[in-house]
Amino acid sequence: MDGGFVDCHCHITAYEFAEDLEDVIKRTREAGVKTLISVTEEPSEFERVIQLFKSYPDLVAPCFGIHPVQGCGSHDQRSVKIQDLEPALPLFQKYRDDIVAVGEIGLDFTPWYAPTSQEREEQLTVFTKQLQISKDLDLPVNIHSRSAAKVTIATLKEQGITCALLHNFAGKPSVAMEGVQAGYFFSFPPAVCRNDQKAKLIKQIPLEHICLETDSPALGPEKHVRNEPKNISLVCEYIAHVKGITPQMVIHATTDNALRLFPKIKRLE
Repeated sequence: MDGGFVDCHCHITAYEFAEDLEDVIKRTREAGVKTLISVTEEPSEFERVIQLFKSYPDLVAPCFGIHPVQGCGSHDQRSVKIQDLEPALPLFQKYRDDIVAVGEIGLDFTPWYAPTSQEREEQLTVFTKQLQISKDLDLPVNIHSRSAAKVTIATLKEQGITCALLHNFAGKPSVAMEGVQAGYFFSFPPAVCRNDQKAKLIKQIPLEHICLETDSPALGPEKHVRNEPKNISLVCEYIAHVKGITPQMVIHATTDNALRLFPKIKRLE
C-alpha cells in the first residue's frame, strides 16, 4: 500500500454513483487510491456497502454507522431518533468481521436540524450507543461534527474512545488540539482548496494526526459538482502547500496514519 492514497471518508454507496460506479472505480484506481473507507449513514446502506466490499475486496473498506441527520439524500432531513438505530443493531453483529470502523456517526447541532434540547439529547444517546458498539467490536470511529465540535470531542473522551477520525472538522484550532492530545486524527476533503478558511487549522494540527478524505460525492473542489475519490490528490497538494512540505511527504504520512487508525485495512493490500 506504500505510496498510494487512502481516502479515509467517502460515500461510495451514494445514489450519485449508481449510474457509473465502474467508471468512478476505474478513475479512483488510476489516481493511485489504494483504499476507500466507505462510510454509511443509515441501515438501508449497510448491505450495499458489503456488496461493494465483496465486488472490490482490494479497494472498498466498509463502515456501518447511523448519521446524526437522517434522510441525507432527500428533502426530508431530520435529526436522528433512537428508533433509527434499532434495525442497525443486528447488522453490526452480523458483519462485525467485515467492517473496518463504526461511522459515519456523531453530532450535528445545526439549528435547523436540532432546534431543541430534546433533539440534541437524542443525538447524544444514538452517538454514545454507537461508541459503545465500537468498543464492543474493538473498532475505530469515523466522526461527523457540525456546530458541536467541543461536545463531540468531550463525549469521545468521556466514553474512553482512543481511535477516532474527525472528518471535515470545522471547530476552533484550540478544540482540535484537545482532540490531538487525546490521540485523534483529522481529515480534510478537496473543498478546503476553494478558500483558505481551514489553512490555520491544517497548519496547527501536526501531520502525524492528519488523514486525507474526499467525502465523495460531496465537498469537492467545485461547488455543486459531484466529487470523486480521484480528487484526493488535490487535498494532498493543498496540505503540502499549507505546511510547506512535499506532497510525497503528505502521502507517506497520511497513509501511515490511516493504517494506524484503521488497522483492518491492511488486509486489503
